[in-house]
Amino acid sequence: MAGENKERLILVTNDDGLYAAGLRSLLNVMEEFGRVLLISSTESMSGMSQALTIKSPLRVKLLEQTDSRTVYACSGTPADGVKIAMNKLLEREPDWVVSGINHGANSSVSVLYSGTMAAAIEGTLNGIDSVGFSLGNFSPAADFTASEHYVRMIMNMLAENRLPRGVCLNVNIPPLPLEMIKGVKVCRQSDGNWREEFDKRKDPMGRTYYWLTGSFFNHEPEASDTDEWALKNGFVSVVPVAVDMTAHTFIPTLKSKLKSEEVRQN
Repeated sequence: MAGENKERLILVTNDDGLYAAGLRSLLNVMEEFGRVLLISSTESMSGMSQALTIKSPLRVKLLEQTDSRTVYACSGTPADGVKIAMNKLLEREPDWVVSGINHGANSSVSVLYSGTMAAAIEGTLNGIDSVGFSLGNFSPAADFTASEHYVRMIMNMLAENRLPRGVCLNVNIPPLPLEMIKGVKVCRQSDGNWREEFDKRKDPMGRTYYWLTGSFFNHEPEASDTDEWALKNGFVSVVPVAVDMTAHTFIPTLKSKLKSEEVRQN
């Protein structure tokens, strides 16, 4: 049963746009947990990562207001939406920032490009428990039944347990019926990268343009502790994401190398 608390204030957003089915699915679930302020762009902001609008005005329009939800359209990116909501639209700091449900997975290094996860990270930067949810199905008509089940599961856990400061959750759901999903795996981000290809084309005026294509390459397909393995094997992957990108394990080595260089120069 969802942890309903009408005093809880939840900021909801996404990067697929205001009218995406995944966002509406997330909104309906989050209303079970508290009052929701939803803000999203009227168009897709996929792949925008942590981008901010700084060279044009940011516009916000109130679309709907009831006892349980307030809905705004925003001209900016997901990170813009979180920032302006917390600065101008919310009467107080939200208890949660919840982003998604994204159409398409945000596993492995996709977390670096994802507008969905950028919104969750923005919440985390402000000390708010934040989660990004994604379903591995790009179809606008994707079935979010299984996703809703796992959103409830994760949020019920968060209702009882705070996240560490500087950590948010990246949750990916495989594109399977609920009865075929094997469970939840807490795991790490897979080591991989996107191998881009640019398809060279001509527009009707004969001018050259390029269309980004490509595919994901998993550098460790046999590793069973990663998000890619979990999704491939029918599990929901839950990765704790830290905003501190420092390579802590390399600091001692780097210190020794730079110290040696300093001594040599002297």
